Amino acid sequence: MKNSSRVSMDPEKIKLVFIITGLNTGGAEMMLYRLLQHIDPALFACQVICLTGEGVVGEKIRALGIPVKALEMSTRGLNPFFFIKLLTLLRQEKPDLVQTWMYHADLMGGLAGWLSGIPVVWNIRNSTLHPDGNRRTKYVVKACALLSRFIPPRIITNSQVAREYHVGVGYRAGKFEVIPNGFDIELFHPGSRVDSTLRRELALGEMELVVGNVARFDPQKDHRTFVEAARLLVKRLPGVKFVLCGDQVTWENDRLVGWINEADIRANFYLLGRRDDIPGMMTGFDILVVSSSAGEAFPSVLGEAMACGVPCVATDIGDSGLIIGDTGVVVPPGEPEKLAQGMLKLLTLTENEKRDSGLKARKRVVEQFNLPDIVSRYEKFYSGILGSR
Repeated sequence: MKNSSRVSMDPEKIKLVFIITGLNTGGAEMMLYRLLQHIDPALFACQVICLTGEGVVGEKIRALGIPVKALEMSTRGLNPFFFIKLLTLLRQEKPDLVQTWMYHADLMGGLAGWLSGIPVVWNIRNSTLHPDGNRRTKYVVKACALLSRFIPPRIITNSQVAREYHVGVGYRAGKFEVIPNGFDIELFHPGSRVDSTLRRELALGEMELVVGNVARFDPQKDHRTFVEAARLLVKRLPGVKFVLCGDQVTWENDRLVGWINEADIRANFYLLGRRDDIPGMMTGFDILVVSSSAGEAFPSVLGEAMACGVPCVATDIGDSGLIIGDTGVVVPPGEPEKLAQGMLKLLTLTENEKRDSGLKARKRVVEQFNLPDIVSRYEKFYSGILGSR
């Protein structure tokens, strides 16, 4: 049921319009959803404008009672027609503040807000750009670096590494505010492997070793390194199972399946595609692995797994090391041998050591990345921006 109070344009409330590039499932999109889910409706009246299609996360946001408008812009490039449409929307809505979310939204939303006389805060969700990434995105980043001098009064990012990288490519250093991702510790909580729905679904025994990987199929996620590390790990632990999920992570993905077949470890792999039951899946993992090679600023999947008491192995991209701390293992990106060694280290812990490591991981999330605390930081930030005008 929609909560009508969420869409009220009470003049006493701060009217916020969030502009995001897309609303398909992803860490950046889900963090926006979590923020909107928990932001105080007595203080903020929120709306969302998506440059492309509404997507799965757009439906979830709409279900909160928050209006979502999708411009249906093509992903092939920026189009003046859609910019004018966005500009018209902002002038009609007259928000107190625009919060953009990701590069293309920063550029288009920043210019549209600036031309409308509305303050705009950017939100950067990448730590770096993948060297083989989209050329248009690189141009957008260069344009944003120039515009950062005079359009946004402040720039939010979820990662210290992201701040340093973007300052290095020309963004105005003094404007950054680092607010990490937050995690719902009630939704993501430890569970028993005996009761794991994932293990029952896949007919995996309680004592079978299960390595999880939750990531869409994308060059920056580096599934190839993951598969090669899996091949090396199977030599030491022949019975280990690898459960992968995410967009395009299916047996119909010829590239991914080709790597698995080439490694001759098909019997060890489960490819489940997109899943909506991530909290339940996490409790079926012994460990979670993030193998990304670039781009990640603050991998949400790490905090989700840790909140479920699942130790993690991650490549040293973005703030992965800061998230994990001393509760797991961090290895260099693109090195399957070291990734395999990290997995082996955690998988061969005793049951008591595994339990202690999982409890320590959850404690770290509760103390440093608890969602209500992070939402409160956003709320204070928005109020501060408008109070300083």
